[in-house]
Amino acid sequence: MSTPSSWPLPPESIRFVLPRQMVSKLATHPLSEQLYPLGIGYYQLARGHEMRREQHDDFLLIYCLEGSGRVEYGTDRKRRIIRAGDLLVLPRGTPHHYWTDQRDPWSIYWIHFDGALSQAFIDQLALDPGSPLLPLGIHSRLVSDFEALLDTRQARHHLASYLHSANQMRQLMTHIALLRPLARQQQEESLDLEKIHSLMQARLHEQIDVDTLAAAVSLSKYHFIKKYKALTGTTPINHFIQLKIERACHLLDVTNKGIKEIAWAVGYEDAYYFSRIFRKMMGISPSQYRAIRLGRSSYVS
Repeated sequence: MSTPSSWPLPPESIRFVLPRQMVSKLATHPLSEQLYPLGIGYYQLARGHEMRREQHDDFLLIYCLEGSGRVEYGTDRKRRIIRAGDLLVLPRGTPHHYWTDQRDPWSIYWIHFDGALSQAFIDQLALDPGSPLLPLGIHSRLVSDFEALLDTRQARHHLASYLHSANQMRQLMTHIALLRPLARQQQEESLDLEKIHSLMQARLHEQIDVDTLAAAVSLSKYHFIKKYKALTGTTPINHFIQLKIERACHLLDVTNKGIKEIAWAVGYEDAYYFSRIFRKMMGISPSQYRAIRLGRSSYVS
């Protein structure tokens, strides 16, 4: 795997490199050898982030969620601007240098990957000749795909979980291929729900206020809430809480983390407050939810 950047990682960002022994297993297992992740991350408002590689021995995707940056690539050092909604695709063997804009730092997802069919999946994306960028736009479901892959870090050393992540990698690549011809232009007067929901998905592990969401679509707080409720029937914060609880349910389903750890993972420092919110949304407590999933409760809703 190409060396990840040494950019100092703040608490709200994530960098996960798969264990070498697990990569070796994925590279030879019939269910994963064609495509599998090597490292996954999310960098939020990554001021100072920069990476240069003359030797690039795997495949790399970078999805810019907000902010902007630059990339130089190839032996002739062509340069492109990377904006929110752009996907940077760097195949094996492509020398490159990318960096965030210091005044408008980017938030990005990134994935290093490999496998016998990696180039075939890249070819399916139909990149424009001479350009490594796909202007996809912001899509909340695509953000969810990246977040699902980030769950790989919860797997520890369970091969079945890593095999699952390898097949999620396939889903991600084929989803991108579907979005490629459908990338739409946002009308100035419309509310970009995809951008808002993508921002929510990316920050489920923390708190976010309405002012931040409104600023992301260049609206006042009042007009943002009004437009959002007219389009969705609910408030942005209620939707954000719903996403947090859905995420908590997923973690209760697939991990053995305690309630306090799960509360922290979805942005609640107070486990008791998290449990009250969970009960309000789900009708039962987190511990009851887990017991029902494990078949240890006679609770009937």
